[in-house]
Amino acid sequence: MTYDESLFWLDELNVYGMRLGLSRIKRLCGLLGNPERRYKTIHVTGTNGKGSVSMMIASALTGAGCRTGLYTSPHLVSYTERMRVDGAEISEAEFADVMSRVRDAVEVMTGEGDESPTQFEALTAAAFLFYAERDVEYAVIEVGLGGLLDSTNVITPVISVITNVTMEHADKCGGTLEGVAHHKAGIIKERVPVVTAANGMPLEIIKKTASEKNSPLMILGRDFLAEWGKAHDDGRDVRLKIEKMKGQSFGYHLSLVGSYEAENSAVAAMALLMLQENDGRVSVAAIQGAMSRMAWPGRFELMEIGGQKIIVDGAHNPAGASALRESLDEYIPDEEERGRVFLIGALADKDIDGITGALIRPCDEIVATMPDSERAAEPMKVIESARKNLLDGVGGKAAADSLKAHGESDRDKALDLALLTAGDGQGRPLVVCGSLYLIGAIRKSIIGKNHVGCNAQ
Repeated sequence: MTYDESLFWLDELNVYGMRLGLSRIKRLCGLLGNPERRYKTIHVTGTNGKGSVSMMIASALTGAGCRTGLYTSPHLVSYTERMRVDGAEISEAEFADVMSRVRDAVEVMTGEGDESPTQFEALTAAAFLFYAERDVEYAVIEVGLGGLLDSTNVITPVISVITNVTMEHADKCGGTLEGVAHHKAGIIKERVPVVTAANGMPLEIIKKTASEKNSPLMILGRDFLAEWGKAHDDGRDVRLKIEKMKGQSFGYHLSLVGSYEAENSAVAAMALLMLQENDGRVSVAAIQGAMSRMAWPGRFELMEIGGQKIIVDGAHNPAGASALRESLDEYIPDEEERGRVFLIGALADKDIDGITGALIRPCDEIVATMPDSERAAEPMKVIESARKNLLDGVGGKAAADSLKAHGESDRDKALDLALLTAGDGQGRPLVVCGSLYLIGAIRKSIIGKNHVGCNAQ
């Protein structure tokens, strides 16, 4: 297959939707020779932050001289973003090659009467194969959904990471926060160390599972701490303190801007220190270097068009929206009479009320649009959600009625409208958020506009 043909085949697999379970991926990996067993893996799950943590760990391993693969999802623009080796994306030709062999294996499965794998299962198997053929020593594997029944959960990692646990994908993970926590804890394997930033009831489930699996557990806030200083335009300084390692402590400069990234970096650094026990190449210097050069598009990313400040963030659930609001309040303090302009697009199956409730204040203005997904919510659903939250809040009916909101389904037109609204003599910051399927398209448009005469940071 060519690259375009491989994308067409992947689109065809969408008919099978999102189905949890490990039987299909186990059979598919078996037909490919179980490539996932030919290198060490680090498994990362959590409601928010798992992409950043995965990137930090992979970057540090590469900096330590370890040949390292990284598997993340979803992508912002191209499928090639999902599979990297030492920071470099898989080429389109390599992508087409591994997908061709995965398709051949799928045809064997279906020819034998087996159920066809889903799109994500095919991509996961392709990533496993790609890393094996590129002779990686480590592969950092981000969970797609949940953990217990996610297709990535056929690996036996050297360390498991659970960033945090809040309500998301409850319809696929038991319907309750407890069910979600059980799915996240499902990546814990027998005697494999675990690092987590979870708290409350989810943490109790993780602790119980780790105990049952005889897995050493390091908990943020109990076994290690992250102290961070004042935010700067290029990130912030962080100090990691490890209570269980004789009070070991070291600092680093984190180049990511969002306030929530400090906690993510502490989780990643702790996981790397645990790897250090069996691989001396994973030094403190490698961790410090990785943190200082981190770049993660679409995660509190600061951009600019012709002097207009833009923040692009993939906040797509209530916890992510709350973290985004906290970062906005710290880095770009609100002036009550001006507020901010939000360009929002959400998926219909997300907690839109939770997202708008965490983000929108009476002084803000909304331009609602549609993400690049068949699951996209209509713009009016987002606007009605924001008004409902304001109506039920402190401002009441007056705040709900005074909220300025615009709906525009066309993403490019919505961006133009949001830029015009933010720059209407007030110089308000523009915040793009709500779905990774939106910010990927908007980032591409921003970069394109800068190529024709504006300046991007």
